Amino acid sequence: MSRLVALRPSLPILIGASVMLSLAMGLRQSLGIFMPPLTRDTGITVSDFTLAIAVQNLAWGVLQPLAGAWAVRLGMRRLMVGGALLYIAGLVLLATATGLPGVMLGAGVAIGAAMACNGSALALAAASRPVPAAVRSTVLGIVSAAGSLGAMLAAPIGQALAQQQGWRVGVWAFAALALLMLPAAWMAGRVDALPLPQQAGEGHNARAALALALRNPLFVVMALAYFVCGMQLVFLTTHLPSYLDLCGMDPMLSAQALGMIGGFNVLGSLFFGWAGGRWNKQMLLGGIYIVRSLVLAGYFMSAPTPTSTLVFAAIMGFLWLGVAPLVSGWVADTFGLRWQAMLGGVAFVCHQFGSFTGALGGGLIFDLAGSYNAAWQAGVALGLAAGLAQAGFAWARGGGHRPPAVRVA
Repeated sequence: MSRLVALRPSLPILIGASVMLSLAMGLRQSLGIFMPPLTRDTGITVSDFTLAIAVQNLAWGVLQPLAGAWAVRLGMRRLMVGGALLYIAGLVLLATATGLPGVMLGAGVAIGAAMACNGSALALAAASRPVPAAVRSTVLGIVSAAGSLGAMLAAPIGQALAQQQGWRVGVWAFAALALLMLPAAWMAGRVDALPLPQQAGEGHNARAALALALRNPLFVVMALAYFVCGMQLVFLTTHLPSYLDLCGMDPMLSAQALGMIGGFNVLGSLFFGWAGGRWNKQMLLGGIYIVRSLVLAGYFMSAPTPTSTLVFAAIMGFLWLGVAPLVSGWVADTFGLRWQAMLGGVAFVCHQFGSFTGALGGGLIFDLAGSYNAAWQAGVALGLAAGLAQAGFAWARGGGHRPPAVRVA
């Protein structure tokens, strides 16, 4: 209890980071609900829309390490507030789009660049700095859990407005919600005034820190396995609404499923944040990828029903953002706080290449084959391989035990 009481001075930073992350993640995760009406209205194909989402994920991934490095030099507040403004601009471009260029610039480039400043890397780095190391993993789980609530709010609102008044009204509502990111980012930016603890061997500049991380085999394996995480999750957020529409299900079911993912994501993030403070984080990551893949196979091997879809969404939600506190916490434990956002961003590049593959690959496979069978089968096979590789390598290197506590110089 005394440890939690000690968090009170940092609550404004933690609340700001949580609200910012919740809106940033929730709004982008819910864009897939607009795909069927948007493609029909603008005359673009499913693969065109998914190309925009793929570009979004690629821009996010490529810019994330740069944003992490700039945060050390410029301060987190400038980046997070600037990212919120860019996010709003991206949604306005999407709401007014009449063809592929508008969709690409809005949903693709602008929101992707904004996520590099408002996504999990900077939000969790901001949440890490003001809290003691002993409760860091739990706090990261709490902030990640709060980051899941946005989908519960955004998906039903967007779907209801899209059905009643058109998809453009739904996107405008998303833009209005995104305005709340501005004060949240400003509050989280208070972290710039806090002293930054030093850790021995963390690297005196960005290049030295990166070289240190790339020489660590556990970091390299974690980053490569992160590819599959991005591929599986973005395939679902982008293509599940289309898959359910193809199967003749009620359009509202996709919004309910995305909301269910967001709700159970809260529980999963809390659990894995707590578990990461007690057990080997890399072993837990491998377990998440393995179980996710088995659940994906079980769902897509049979015809969907409302019940099976919601149960599937609940399980996937529990396993969704739990990776964020594990990855961010392991990086902070191993390399310190100064370059946490940058090194987490380097690993995240692989995640986003996976997201690019999941979004675009799923669309191309659907356009060519008329079904998603080959897409989900590839996702299951790669997920099992990545999960087994990461868990096995972590066991061989660390015996499955919790890593030693961070030593502060």
